[in-house]
Amino acid sequence: MKNNSISRMLMAVTPTLIAWRTNMKRTGSWAIVIALVAMVGLLTVEQAYAAEEQKDDPSTCSLKTLKGRYLFASSGTLLPPAFGVTEPTPSASNGYNIFNGDGTGTGIVTVRIGTQIVVENLVVPITYTVKADCTGTYTVPNGPSFDLFIAPNGEAISEIATAPPGNYVSSVDQRVSPK
Repeated sequence: MKNNSISRMLMAVTPTLIAWRTNMKRTGSWAIVIALVAMVGLLTVEQAYAAEEQKDDPSTCSLKTLKGRYLFASSGTLLPPAFGVTEPTPSASNGYNIFNGDGTGTGIVTVRIGTQIVVENLVVPITYTVKADCTGTYTVPNGPSFDLFIAPNGEAISEIATAPPGNYVSSVDQRVSPK
């Protein structure tokens, strides 16, 4: 009698189990399809963000990276024989550089050495180099030279004097105009 009851119960439940199993296969397939579509969508969005970030912050620099007007203000100590000083002397300079995007430019500078203003609003030509790693140099003919460390977007420059010997100034310059 027990076997007969179990058989009847299995016969009654079997169509429901088959339908449930078929429905689960369909539901499972849809779940997999939806998950794949979501993953592809997320990867696409991530790649778009990465492309936008790379556009805003390119990994390489060129002469064109430096284009526009950059304000600077620096102070430091000059050591002999820089600019004719005979003992350590405080100094400061203030002005702006205009980089043309082609390795040339113009500097306008006022310089104080000790208590004396030695040049005021002096206009000088400059030449500069930029490497792909965003480092470079700029030089004032017959004047000082500087190593440059350039923000990849060109908005700022960190510079340190490299010549003449004894010239120990550095600054961070901000682009204030694209022209």
